[in-house]
Amino acid sequence: MQFHHHGYVSGDPRVKPAAGVGIDRPEELPDEVDVLIVGSGPAGMLTAAQLSQFPDITTRLVERRGGRLELGQADGIQARSVETFQAFGFAEHITAEAYWLTEMNFWRPDEKEPTRIVRGGRAVDDTTGISEFPHLIVNQARVLDYFAEVAKNSPTRLVPDFGWEFQGLEVTGEGDYPVKVTLVRSAGEDEGTERFVHAKYVVGCDGARSKVRSAIGCTMGGDQANHAWGVMDVLAQTDFPDIRTKCAIQSHDGGSILLIPREGGYLFRMYVDLGEVPEGDRGAVRKTSIEQIIAKANEIMRPYTVDVRSVAWHSVYEVGHRLTDRFDDVLAQDRGTRSPRVFITGDACHTHSAKAGQGMNVSMQDGFNLGWKLGHVLEGRSPAALLDTYSTERQVVAKNLIDFDKEWSTMMAKKPEEFADPSELEDFYVATAEFPAGFMTQYTSSMLTASHARQELATGFPLGKRFKSARVSRVCDTNPLHLGHLATADGRWRIYVFADQAQPGAASPTTDLAQWLANAPESPLAATPEGLDADAWFDAKVIYQQKHEDIDINAVPDVFKPVVGPFRLTNLEKVFGIVEGDDIFDVRGLSRDGVVVVVRPDQYVADILPLTATAELGEFFAQIHSGARV
Repeated sequence: MQFHHHGYVSGDPRVKPAAGVGIDRPEELPDEVDVLIVGSGPAGMLTAAQLSQFPDITTRLVERRGGRLELGQADGIQARSVETFQAFGFAEHITAEAYWLTEMNFWRPDEKEPTRIVRGGRAVDDTTGISEFPHLIVNQARVLDYFAEVAKNSPTRLVPDFGWEFQGLEVTGEGDYPVKVTLVRSAGEDEGTERFVHAKYVVGCDGARSKVRSAIGCTMGGDQANHAWGVMDVLAQTDFPDIRTKCAIQSHDGGSILLIPREGGYLFRMYVDLGEVPEGDRGAVRKTSIEQIIAKANEIMRPYTVDVRSVAWHSVYEVGHRLTDRFDDVLAQDRGTRSPRVFITGDACHTHSAKAGQGMNVSMQDGFNLGWKLGHVLEGRSPAALLDTYSTERQVVAKNLIDFDKEWSTMMAKKPEEFADPSELEDFYVATAEFPAGFMTQYTSSMLTASHARQELATGFPLGKRFKSARVSRVCDTNPLHLGHLATADGRWRIYVFADQAQPGAASPTTDLAQWLANAPESPLAATPEGLDADAWFDAKVIYQQKHEDIDINAVPDVFKPVVGPFRLTNLEKVFGIVEGDDIFDVRGLSRDGVVVVVRPDQYVADILPLTATAELGEFFAQIHSGARV
């Protein structure tokens, strides 16, 4: 964390000085906003936290509840999400309070006495080092709290506007704020009051029954639900030995359970198989009582018993896999003729079972994908066409999620005798570990993902996939740290220059590239407006092949040591060497001739180029930074 460069900071450096629209921010919801977010779920809160970092953008978030969520439904936090939390600055805090999921156990009927279950296998959660971050379990409400804290402490001082329910919208196409939104007061003394808000953009994060989705004519398609599950968060006394370990439990004829320990050491969640939903059920299964769910759980877990002492939350749901045809308000036949004004995220555009632990995680990545794009377009950094990439990129991800979840939920509902091998479920869990961890997303060629990239120069940074961190040694303070952990959610592009073998400052392709970045009109850095810090839009870092003690920081080109702040201070924290015995060039398959790796603000690899490919680097950014303020 860097601070003091704008003057001495004596308080919490995470609380940024108010700036732009955050100065004297009105408490009342204004009549005109740049972005109106509907719904304060994971996608909505992340989108808000991201947009709150843009001081001159007026973002408001409306939520029909009268206050914060107290009891969240989702709880699984995949490693990709923890990486995202790191970018927003709270990974360390939420990790400390969460349950760490390091192993999953598999229980099945005893071959000698099928009415009893026995532990049949164990699987380590991450056997291949997919991420340096753990797989966590923590209440969704706490995730929202952390994002709310980020937004509140941001330059714009963004806080949710509770007690407003979305009723409808109209894209009028008129004026600077062409989306007319109708809201109704849902809490407070003036409950029932209707009002209008005019917005440049609207983001619907309002769940599976999304009114925003209906307002833009999107329809959900897919499989109807045909299998029901009871879910409960409980405090209980039990003799089941693995009650604090994630388990898949299959009984002989009573169904199955997915057991997930919760944070705090005592609470745990059970997804209890309620069986096939008969035709004509008309929602009757949803009336299954908590007593019936508990009884079913005890039937499945014989010879063990679960004596439930307290129920924090419970529900019944039917597994369905549904996906909208688009994630914005532009019809297929109009694509390319205008850019979207309204977007939907999360459960508003994709629904699936909860057992794969994907809903909250994928929803947050929807918000991360969209938030910085809206910021760049509204600030005039990028053309409005950038917003077309949201639906294109995220719909594919949602389709892949649904395909995976269909397979996983089908296997969870199988009877033991239907498996060809008793370890089939366990083997599937291990073989597909990268997907539920959140790392299978790979964006294809677009204005944001280069088609001419040289993958062979950086085999450990697959194009279109998230930038997988590795350790480096910071020269100025000799600290070994993870390079990727320094990429904060500030809306900046990252340009990582992995140097050739020459010493810093010597005649070399790295030195030539540095001069081009600093001085060429085609350099992406040239797009940064005057009056802003030199690294306000782009974060350019250099990683040399030498150890930190062999690098003369005074010889490093100035573009990697930008002068920032009103006191014109030099930022020395962008220059790195290797960690001996853990050389990032070897760990990530980087060319010893050097390579440039370009990473998007949402942490996905966008381009891979030789150090000499300045023309291609300039062309890549030219299409992204050719817009005008909306």
